[in-house]
Amino acid sequence: MCCDSKRRFLLLYATQKGQAKAIAEEIWQQAGAHGLEADMHCISEMDKYNLETEKDPVVIVISTTGTGDPPDTARKFVKKIQDTALPPDHFAHLQYGLLGLGDSEYMFFCNGGKTVDRRLQELGAQHFYDTGFADDCVGLELVVDPWIDGLWLALKEALLLQKEKEGMNNVVDAVTSSPSPAPHVVHEVNLSSEVQNLKLEDEGARNSDVPSQKLDDINLLDPARNTEPSLVNSVPPVSQSALNIPTLPPEYIEVQFQGTHGKNPHLSSLISEETTFEVPVTKAVQLTREDAIKTALLLELDISDTVFDYQPGDAFCVICPNNTNEVEELLHILGLSEKGDDFVCVKVKQGTKKKGASRPQHIPERSTVKFILTWCLEIRAVPKKAFLRALVECTSDAGEKRRLQELCSKQGASDYMRFIRDSNVCFLDLLHAFPSCKPSLNLLIEHLPKLQARSYSVSSSNLYQPGKLCFVFNIVEFPACPARPTSRKGVCTGWLAELVAPLLHPSKNTLNTKGENFSTEKIPIFPRPNNTFHLPTDPSVPFIMVGPGTGISPFIGFLQHRQKLREQHTDWEFGETWLFFGCRHRDRDYLFKQLRCFLENGTLTHLKVCFSRDSSTAEVAPPKYVQDIIRLYAKEVTRVLLEEKGYFYICGDKKHMADGVSDAIVDILSMEMEADRLEAMKILAMLREEKRYLQDVWS
Repeated sequence: MCCDSKRRFLLLYATQKGQAKAIAEEIWQQAGAHGLEADMHCISEMDKYNLETEKDPVVIVISTTGTGDPPDTARKFVKKIQDTALPPDHFAHLQYGLLGLGDSEYMFFCNGGKTVDRRLQELGAQHFYDTGFADDCVGLELVVDPWIDGLWLALKEALLLQKEKEGMNNVVDAVTSSPSPAPHVVHEVNLSSEVQNLKLEDEGARNSDVPSQKLDDINLLDPARNTEPSLVNSVPPVSQSALNIPTLPPEYIEVQFQGTHGKNPHLSSLISEETTFEVPVTKAVQLTREDAIKTALLLELDISDTVFDYQPGDAFCVICPNNTNEVEELLHILGLSEKGDDFVCVKVKQGTKKKGASRPQHIPERSTVKFILTWCLEIRAVPKKAFLRALVECTSDAGEKRRLQELCSKQGASDYMRFIRDSNVCFLDLLHAFPSCKPSLNLLIEHLPKLQARSYSVSSSNLYQPGKLCFVFNIVEFPACPARPTSRKGVCTGWLAELVAPLLHPSKNTLNTKGENFSTEKIPIFPRPNNTFHLPTDPSVPFIMVGPGTGISPFIGFLQHRQKLREQHTDWEFGETWLFFGCRHRDRDYLFKQLRCFLENGTLTHLKVCFSRDSSTAEVAPPKYVQDIIRLYAKEVTRVLLEEKGYFYICGDKKHMADGVSDAIVDILSMEMEADRLEAMKILAMLREEKRYLQDVWS
């Protein structure tokens, strides 16, 4: 602990994809400008800090992953503090402030942060600063920026109180510039639409090696030329404002080119803890008609030569590459077209001012440039403001430089949300929009996040189809827009669709000697077991499944598994099964019309379907959505859930479906139980707690 103890605070972060770490680094960088020193560590590095003896204030930045879990880096920490043997005053000496990151599109918003916050409180720790919960759905910065702005005064007062307790009033001036110290209070931060301005002081600029710059003396463009704001065009008041821009992040990566001799690492080295398998695609079927709004594909993988195991309801991940054309385009813009196959050595830059700098785990020490851009970096990621700030220094055109400054400034916050975040503008789009911006490869490695494997629900049963794994997906489409001149397909779904095109549209070259389609293409996968989204262990327990569109995917596996169990155990008692399915058109995107086979053989007891875009001549219009058709079976749903202690499963889109289904269940329970809505919500919460109301949803 090398920091000056008179003005030190402990800064811990727990991250899954790097956002919590980036925010912690921003706090660490700003601390110096406020006369403070942050002792920063990943929360997993428990050998480098000790909360049991910590006297200084603690700041924690923590994200949420999965279905409300703390990130992987926080698992050991959470397990440690959840020890039931700890006394209620275990952390009575501790003062802390916590910033939680989450996404309100998911049910357990910021639950990672809430779990840690709640447990620290139970063990006697005290807030010196109000907890903040930042929502990635609307923009983390809307909460993060004002939370950091208010942190410094709260920290200084917490340190002041600490010194007073120690009888060290003579050193108070070392931690506060205020001539008359304010009383110790817990600061409440306004986390709504009001964002405070943070003026970057000269000292902060000097600490980051950035010359102080008056940004309002750079004119962007002639205002008369275009009065409409856009990604590249600014209008008053932003175009005429003095700007408060973030501190320039210190560079910390060095890239050395080493020629074309060598071998790229295996893809399994990119995955930290999982076992990867390269498996062939043996079957591909288009489930939707050509005129359907979305194109859904079913792929079958052969896992017979692996030890890959799964249960219906589990998920698995596909390790996918970036689009080849986009990688080539990026190489061209970066001036590296001739060096794509050159090997580079990536290491930490000597003398960097970044604390605890290390080579990102997802970047090999030695590989080709093309390998890094294809398999390691998420080049479709929406650029963060810190990245925009770094790109300013790589831009030669004064107008483009000014616009990038605006987009990362506090004054340009709404422009950033509108033209970058909400428009899903990626790094490549940005380089097209600002052609004088020529960043180096090391800057991409420093700022672009890891290319994440994509998760899919299993749509099969190993009992029903031994050695096979099936999954279903829609090919994601991003339409063209002003900031994106051409449409794009999803990174993984577009790659998979291209990969299996020979199976979907066979030619003589893709037929074997028996005239059957075959494929030699393999895809790398690894398991992602689901601890709860499984069939009831007791087969006599009834259950209800709700899965419109591709949300039906895991339930095909459920039904296949149930059918096989019924065939193998004719003496067992099996509970009734309900499936609510919906799509737009009966004849275009009814994905699994063979559901009727499950109905006919008794595996499925009740099948209820609805079609939202089909016209009807009936006097009473049929229900359009699954939440509507569920309401028609209120008594049956209540009986299954409350009288027979059954299970309720939902899979699919959260915002437009799962929330509507939850509302329908609350209304049903309220009506059937003759209870008010609040009581019905408590019953639903009880079902969630008992793991009988289960969701596998996405935004």
